[in-house]
Amino acid sequence: MKAVVVGAGRMGLPLACVIAKNGADVTTCDVNKDLAAMLNTGQCPYDEPGLKEMLAEVHASGRFKATTNTAQATSEAEVVIIIVPAHLTADREIDYSILRAASAEVGKGLERDTLVCYETTVSVRGTRLNLIPVLEQYSGLKAGTDFQVAFSPERVKANLVLSRLQDTDKVVGGLDDLSRKKAVDFYHTFLGAPVSDVGSLEAAELTKLVGMLYRDVNIALANELASFSETVGVDFELIRQIANRDGEASLLVPGIGVGGHCTPVYPYFLTRESRRLGITQQLAEVAREINDGQPKRHVDRLAREWQPVAGKRIHVLGLGFRPNVKVDTFSPAYALRAELEKQRAQVTMEDPCYTDDEISKAGFTPARVGVTPIDAAILNTAHKEFIEADFVQWRTSGIQAVVDGRGIWDPQTVVKAGLLYLGIGKAFARPVRE
Repeated sequence: MKAVVVGAGRMGLPLACVIAKNGADVTTCDVNKDLAAMLNTGQCPYDEPGLKEMLAEVHASGRFKATTNTAQATSEAEVVIIIVPAHLTADREIDYSILRAASAEVGKGLERDTLVCYETTVSVRGTRLNLIPVLEQYSGLKAGTDFQVAFSPERVKANLVLSRLQDTDKVVGGLDDLSRKKAVDFYHTFLGAPVSDVGSLEAAELTKLVGMLYRDVNIALANELASFSETVGVDFELIRQIANRDGEASLLVPGIGVGGHCTPVYPYFLTRESRRLGITQQLAEVAREINDGQPKRHVDRLAREWQPVAGKRIHVLGLGFRPNVKVDTFSPAYALRAELEKQRAQVTMEDPCYTDDEISKAGFTPARVGVTPIDAAILNTAHKEFIEADFVQWRTSGIQAVVDGRGIWDPQTVVKAGLLYLGIGKAFARPVRE
């Protein structure tokens, strides 16, 4: 089996390595020449558990190589998997430009009877209406007659990619029966994960989006309930845990914002397509507004319960969107900075996963608690380094208030140290001694 994986990113490279480990000859294609050269020496560009070792193994076996010539690689392949980014446009429509460019290069080398499988999350009907025509245009072949097309969305997450690839159901939908069957057989053999055949391209596309919408709406509900709990003075986390025990509820954890490649982005793929079809996804649209509004809500809360932040030195703890993961795509840290600067605060940042230079390149001023003068701190990311904070030392250094954006600190410990505590889903707690 000769397979091509187009896109050697954080999701594409692990996929290529697993397929090669399971016996296929894999060529991974990327427009980044330096990345391709690095991969051809067996060096791993990403900090992903287990990936360095697996890449070294498949590279040494001779079953893995990288190239920038996608058309040439495609011409020699039986299966081509496309897993490149799809971003949002300024008006929150899906941007197909990178996918179309990759599809054009695949089309240039596409041979008869080749299976092309898309793993990039797209809107429902996206593969059929926006990508297959590009393959046909550049190949001169007809999908479903001369070559096969399937859709199988990636369902992994950073720091858990290899385990998720092999343990999570691989959803597969096809343009026709032959496309679907070839994709099911390929993933069953060379991925080793359970395979769920959902039928059509559209069914597979919707399966991924439904999962993301459920998560976004669930978090929005938790954020609304947390806001109510803050007002009436009850601990929402305790309520959430007990409510979930009856088997009827499965409330997720509220927070200061939702980040990442998926949850803040993919709901728009469905809501915008729904509008085109004359169907409004009201709940999904409101959920996005609620979750996007969390950074501002908590900055406003800090200004209300403590004091206006204009001229104050506000320190953001954490650039990444997930604990102990060096990925900051759509991190709430950016929305926090925008709102704080709008209210004329001086914003600083620290994150143990990033160097000061990287923090500066992200647009923040690097600083350290206890070293740099700070008036208040906002926790954005629950990194392990932030969990056991020395609040007495914080107060001594001049910090007066904290916003616990991830609910990881004990309010009583904070207030006993002399700090104002504002937590998600908790009533504010004033310091014992002011």
